Order: sequence, then structure tokens, then C-alpha cells
Amino acid sequence: MSSPRERLAEQQTELLKALLAGGDAPAGFDADRLRIEADVLRNKQSRLAAYLRPDLAEALGERFAALFREYATSHPKTDAIRARAYADAFGAWLVERGEVPKPKRGLLSRLRLPGGRPGSP
Repeated sequence: MSSPRERLAEQQTELLKALLAGGDAPAGFDADRLRIEADVLRNKQSRLAAYLRPDLAEALGERFAALFREYATSHPKTDAIRARAYADAFGAWLVERGEVPKPKRGLLSRLRLPGGRPGSP
């Protein structure tokens, strides 16, 4: 049997999955309200990423928001990654997919992917 703390942690994890990673609403939560809140959070993240990486917003134009949503859903931000590093990781993801050209020397070297690959934190 799990402790109350473990159960709370599991419930919090499910709530975060629903809000940040497109997961199902946990029991006791209104799915429509969670979907609205998830949209608000993603829009806020998208605006911040566009502010931190105006080069990406300019290069992608109208596609920026949809691509950011796709990235954020499959790569939810955690408290372990700072906003600038998250925006840079989004940029690296776009480069890997061929959505934007590879940046000139210098920018890519400051980006790191998990596992040490250049391109993201």
C-alpha cells in the first residue's frame, strides 16, 4: 500500500501530464477546464519562447505556435530546465526536423541536447 505522500505525488504527476503533455484529466477534474488551462499554459510558454528566440518566431511566422505546441506536448518543460534553455531546445528540435536552417557557428555550440549532443540543453 502506498503512503499518502506517494498517492499525492502520483496525482500531481497525472495532473501535470494533463496540463503539459496532453494526458487525460485525472479523476475528479473537469476535462474541459483542464484543456483550457493547458492551452493557456502552452500559449504563455509559446510567447516566452518567441520573446527569447525572436529568430525562430520570425523564421516560422504563422507556423511558430503550432510547431511550439507540438514540441511542448512531446517535450514537456520541467522545473529542471530554464526558459531560455527550453527555447533553445525548441530551436534545436526545429533544426533537426528541417523546419529552420542550422544556425551559424556559435549558437549551436552553446546548445546541448540531453546526452551531450549539440542542439539543446
